[in-house]
Amino acid sequence: MSTAFTGMIAGMALAFAGCFGGFGAFLLVAALGGLGWALGRWAEGGGVRDVRDAFERSRR
Repeated sequence: MSTAFTGMIAGMALAFAGCFGGFGAFLLVAALGGLGWALGRWAEGGGVRDVRDAFERSRR
């Protein structure tokens, strides 16, 4: 699955949460999505350093 497609699915999930559940549901879905992303990166074998490096690269 491409990164663009994954981003589109995440955006649609946030849109549905915001539309039907309100702003609180939107924040909950966003927070759990971020946590799921971090755990997924960690489970792929990168560990905490790989997750931290992903954030460091985006700032440069």
